[in-house]
Amino acid sequence: MSELLNNSEKRLEDLLAFSLGMMSGENGRMLLEKYKEAIEHVTPHDMLKLEDKQMQMGITPQAIKKDVEKVINIFFNKLKEYSWEKPEEGTFLYYLVLENSAYEFKLNNVKKIIKSYKGREVSDFSQLKNDLLPHFEEFSKFESHYVKKENILFPFLEKKWDSYRPLTVMWSLHDDIRKKLKEIIQILKSDTSSWMNLNKLIGKYYFLVFGMMQKENLIIYPVASETVSDDEWEEMHHQSFEYPFPFIETPVKPKSTTEPVLEKHGEISQNDGSLFFKSETGELNLEQILLLLNNLPVDITFVDENDKVRFFSRPKERFFPRSPAIVGRAVQNCHPPESVHIVERIVTAFKNGEKDNAEFWLELKGKFILIQYFALRNDKNEYKGVIEVSQDVTGIRALKGEQRLLDWA
Repeated sequence: MSELLNNSEKRLEDLLAFSLGMMSGENGRMLLEKYKEAIEHVTPHDMLKLEDKQMQMGITPQAIKKDVEKVINIFFNKLKEYSWEKPEEGTFLYYLVLENSAYEFKLNNVKKIIKSYKGREVSDFSQLKNDLLPHFEEFSKFESHYVKKENILFPFLEKKWDSYRPLTVMWSLHDDIRKKLKEIIQILKSDTSSWMNLNKLIGKYYFLVFGMMQKENLIIYPVASETVSDDEWEEMHHQSFEYPFPFIETPVKPKSTTEPVLEKHGEISQNDGSLFFKSETGELNLEQILLLLNNLPVDITFVDENDKVRFFSRPKERFFPRSPAIVGRAVQNCHPPESVHIVERIVTAFKNGEKDNAEFWLELKGKFILIQYFALRNDKNEYKGVIEVSQDVTGIRALKGEQRLLDWA
């Protein structure tokens, strides 16, 4: 056997040199020849470590995204040959793979529609847009696939993998896919759009979506299958029922046979139901505390002084996805790379005592959402964390005059 087959560190060193050379615009043929042996033995594990090394060097997700497809395409054949145990039916990973297959089928059907219009009159463009619009609007449902990865799979992998940083690159690519799909739907609804712009956007969208499937199937899923325990897969599967299963039949939720894998931070235990939380403003038992928090007309997420997510409420209507997997997760890892700097700026200002609150507002699915952050300090003015409060204020903004009597009519 070759030295590189046995020496993963040397192989990784050569693969890193190859990828950096490609990113720098060096001669591709010379790089392929020089690092041929390392490329011949590349594994999914190598890909994660390679990208992790790049990020340790200060290379941003945005820079990595520019060349990652080119590098993966060169490694494609060897990554595809990698032998790994495919997920059993009824598991979390099985349904992620199945969702991809169902999505790929729908994407290919839309390709046929577009192909059938090639060469026809410009006047047919309006009909093409009408035919394509419902399909691309349906593609929006695949959002739950990416959300399950971001809020369930990624938190578990962050706890298992030393080289977990490439997951932030994947999240950034999720956002790129979301943006492209919104742009396509806008063009399909526009009266002034052109076939040239639409065709270009669809091409970019397909490139991103199929590229994402490739990264999942060739890298993330094989490594995850070899590093995540059966109990952890079971816990992820149970949490996945918080979200839809896009383009596949919703499976029957199994009964849990194991205790949850997640650490239970801040949990209050009681044996006889007599344990109460008492303060100068009142007394509540555990059930009452949870009922109170979950029935407030807001989303609440608590991050402690060590930047770890410790609790989130479960209101009837949730504006942003949350899963139990995020408990104990660094708050910086709960946001896409493009917005992490904002989170860090807020937390730093709170810790330094420079600010006590921050707020944002945006329109989401026809609602006007107010997002507020409040620094938490004890009686000694010591920083103890931050609470995020999100609220639908659409109705509040529309209020006028006064209503001092009950009106349930």
